[in-house]
Amino acid sequence: MTRWTPRPDGGRPTGKPCSHTWTADPPPLSETCASCAARGRAPADLLLCLTCGHVGCSDNSPGAHATVHFDSSAHPVARALARDRDWAWCYVDEVYLDPLEEPMQRFAPRTPESVWDYPRPPAMREDERDVRVECAGQVVAETRRSVRVLETSHPPVFYIPPQDVRTELLFPAVAGRTWCEWKGAARYWDVIVGDDVRARAAWCYPRPEPGYASLAGFFAFYPSRVDRCTVDGEEVTAQEGDFYGGWITSEVRGPFKGAPGTQLW
Repeated sequence: MTRWTPRPDGGRPTGKPCSHTWTADPPPLSETCASCAARGRAPADLLLCLTCGHVGCSDNSPGAHATVHFDSSAHPVARALARDRDWAWCYVDEVYLDPLEEPMQRFAPRTPESVWDYPRPPAMREDERDVRVECAGQVVAETRRSVRVLETSHPPVFYIPPQDVRTELLFPAVAGRTWCEWKGAARYWDVIVGDDVRARAAWCYPRPEPGYASLAGFFAFYPSRVDRCTVDGEEVTAQEGDFYGGWITSEVRGPFKGAPGTQLW
């Protein structure tokens, strides 16, 4: 994975941040723009699609096949292939991106928490740590303004604001609703990246019960149904079972509900 930062002089007029600052780093599928090569052209400026590896000529070359590829695929980010041009372009947010050279953040030890000290009804706590969800080579969500929900016997669930979620990759699940006695009706979402479908990998509470109104529209993800979830760089372990979606990190102590024989805890 590669991390990018919007270029200060190439930002969006609205001032909104780019939502595609984490990308995969696929190998090029060809050495040049295949469409140009078929016409006997040899473009100097090439862009590499950071979703699938397609190589196309850039916008200032005849044909602009990198843009044609975006129009047909909706793959958001392409990187310049020239050795002296270390930048990328986000077609969705229309902003230049530069590589972020700061080292990956490592998680710091935290005071241990026992899930048996968590309350019921559940409590909500704002969390400023970097929370990230990866799936099929894409960063589906990343935030520093999540809300942890803490409930007796369960590892925390991290809820991420919709502004920090690639909602274009989320689609309503066919079997899409359950009921929580505290938070209300939950709606489920499939995460779909290209041909990769992760059924019911996320959920949210569109209209939560009054005590949990601040969760409205926030998304939570099952760590077991995506490729990787991290909190400040620490990889999360999924809560056992196929219903609960708790995130187990090093500071959280069990035993945890979800394993066989624990349903009545």
